[in-house]
Amino acid sequence: MASAVQEIIGFFTFFRNFVGYMIKYLVSKNGYQETREYSDDVWVNVTTPNRRDIAILENEFGVPLSFINDIEDNEERPRVEYEDDWRMIIIRVPIKLKEEGDFFGTAPLGILTSGEKFITICHHEAEMIEDLVYFSRRKSFQRKNANDLILHLMLSSSVWYMKYLKRLNAEIKDGEKNLQKSIRNEELLEMMRIERTLVHFITSLRGNELLLQKFKSALPKTNKPFDDDLLEDVEIEMQQARVTANVHSDILTGMMDAFAAVISNNVNVIMKRLTSFSIVLMFPTLIASYFGMNLEKTSEIWTPEFYLVIAGSVLLSILGVWFFKKKNWL
Repeated sequence: MASAVQEIIGFFTFFRNFVGYMIKYLVSKNGYQETREYSDDVWVNVTTPNRRDIAILENEFGVPLSFINDIEDNEERPRVEYEDDWRMIIIRVPIKLKEEGDFFGTAPLGILTSGEKFITICHHEAEMIEDLVYFSRRKSFQRKNANDLILHLMLSSSVWYMKYLKRLNAEIKDGEKNLQKSIRNEELLEMMRIERTLVHFITSLRGNELLLQKFKSALPKTNKPFDDDLLEDVEIEMQQARVTANVHSDILTGMMDAFAAVISNNVNVIMKRLTSFSIVLMFPTLIASYFGMNLEKTSEIWTPEFYLVIAGSVLLSILGVWFFKKKNWL
């Protein structure tokens, strides 16, 4: 029966490139290598699955449909769940959001294990998966057991959090320079997008840390060997990524508050200048309005009184300019 299932799975694998399946079979031989034949020690990686892929996972591998539906929910939090002989671990991984101009976000990555079966499902393209595969080939990585690969996936996600945080830090510096030159809505909206991304990163990393603690406490009960150094590396990288995200978030929040104060101060300066100009222009208007109908004794308007009114208006305007200059309103 087992051999028949493997033959059926191998048949589907052979045609997956032609029908658009996003299921890849990776076997650990001097690093993870793609293979067309399924076996118990194969890592089944599923990216952006379609209905046919989901049907294969449910019918051929026996993955519970409820697990697949949970992973599809983009707001799913990191957790561990069991159903029958299946274990589902969900971690939040960093991704590029192509619909938002290659900006960054997070998405759930489902890790499903049952006996020797090891399946990962992600409904978004995550660079960390391909990076882990290439890294395993460079280092001639040999998979020991499911726990070992789970820890490597967690470590890879933390490393990619750090990579994306470096890019976000560069975006923050560029945005700061742009805000110093020109304070427009576009620059402010860009900063708000970065701040929103950092909030998602921090929330996801906190959830991953809690999940790691639960996973760590359950490791001795699995009766399977695991690498203590690898576990420590995962904890350090995950904590470092969370602290870095918090630092960048605090810096961005302080910068946004500072620029909000600068904008408010600039508005006050502009309003003071406009008020000063209005007051200076009010003097000649007021005098002309008051004396305008009383200067005309004859048809001749160029009288001494006219020149006195003009001189008084100019004098008051000059005094107004001098006063507001002294007060630094102009």
